[in-house]
Amino acid sequence: MTQRRAVRRPDAVAGIVEDWARERPGLDTAPLEVLARLHRAYLQYHSRLTSQIERHGLSVAGFDVLTALRRAGAPYRLTAGQLAASGLISSAGVTLRLDRLEKEGLLVRERDADDRRVVYSRLTDAGLRKVDEVFAEHLENERRMLGGLSPAERRQLARLLSKLEHSIVESDEAGPEDDEAAT
Repeated sequence: MTQRRAVRRPDAVAGIVEDWARERPGLDTAPLEVLARLHRAYLQYHSRLTSQIERHGLSVAGFDVLTALRRAGAPYRLTAGQLAASGLISSAGVTLRLDRLEKEGLLVRERDADDRRVVYSRLTDAGLRKVDEVFAEHLENERRMLGGLSPAERRQLARLLSKLEHSIVESDEAGPEDDEAAT
């Protein structure tokens, strides 16, 4: 039995690039080839991520809090500042997220025994079970989304995306006046 390969049609970005080439042939639209595709891929990813997480009665923001606490290791507790610094959670709205997760019984807040000004958020047993269940499904969902890439392609893409992130951050440090001086 032979396997039929799907014929790939040009994607929406290819059409956008063609339109600009026709309308403004002097413009270099090369950045769209990468960044517009990255944006479109993100929107598709985020839609699938959100629906998978919400099936468990969680928001993506709440899930980020639970996974940060889980990654912290036993006793699965962090301060609001540590949660904000954990990488995926912005400091704005941390308290609101913590309030909701506490109300749902997935975490509790505890004052530090030595310094009563310090408040930790700690996963409850129910929170630990919930994050372990949802995170396992989350990884399977991501595996499915990456199913069209070989393991080597996944590693290569991960390296390139890391490099892209650094390039974007460094572009802020360079500033527009540096770009003009280079031309």
